[in-house]
Amino acid sequence: MKTENILVIGGTGKTGRRVAESLTQSGYNVRIVGRKTNPAFDWENPSTYDIALKDMDRAYIVYYPDLAVPGSRDAITTLTEKALAAGLEKVVLLSGKGETEAEACEGIVANSGLNYTLVRASWFNQNFSEGAFLEFILNGTVALPMPEAKIPFVDVDDIADVVSKVIVDDTYNGQTITVTGPQKRTFKEVVDLMAEASNKQIQFVPISIDEFKDGMRKAGLPDSHVWLFGYLFQEVLGNSDNQEISDDVAKVLGRPARDFESFALETAASGIWK
Repeated sequence: MKTENILVIGGTGKTGRRVAESLTQSGYNVRIVGRKTNPAFDWENPSTYDIALKDMDRAYIVYYPDLAVPGSRDAITTLTEKALAAGLEKVVLLSGKGETEAEACEGIVANSGLNYTLVRASWFNQNFSEGAFLEFILNGTVALPMPEAKIPFVDVDDIADVVSKVIVDDTYNGQTITVTGPQKRTFKEVVDLMAEASNKQIQFVPISIDEFKDGMRKAGLPDSHVWLFGYLFQEVLGNSDNQEISDDVAKVLGRPARDFESFALETAASGIWK
């Protein structure tokens, strides 16, 4: 059997980097693409899609910044059309749990004519160590809206392990895999866990959506990012369906999903939060 060539779009991001490493270690030929790679891949420039897809057999698709933003449907439509024309066998799309717009993009992939698996993810643990909320932890104050939301935070290592399996295992073709952590936690609960693990004073301060948006604007974030975060908090965390726990990680990997406590202890030991 030939060694398959797998494209990882967003291969320097949280999940893409891990997926690329896992597939490479398993002996697959992996092409990582993004705006700063060679070849370059830019979601806003469809002319970059063809060279990225050339000679590839499968692809992991991560849309930046999020499938909720305007333009995502057109981009996913164009990419899947080009992937089909390029002869790809299968794609795996990273989607968002509880996002109406993301589900519309899932439908585009499902009706593209390609073999596919959809991976719907809850909010990432690593938002607190590699993403938007790291600075809050370093400063000792986590000021966020939606304090009542109970979120089944998922570890990106679990997401990457699931993607790495389903992208090469055709028994998952046509399936939607929902990846969550094993427990639901409020923001205050996870902040307390991180404070305990790091032996650091970190307080959670509940604020309104408007206060959070104002803070982002004062920090110089563009309006598109302000809108996106507002959407993710109001629409996603406000959606009760998004707060359900799934056991799909265990079904796919044969082991339990990683809990937030383990993430907090490991991250604290790494020194990232010092």
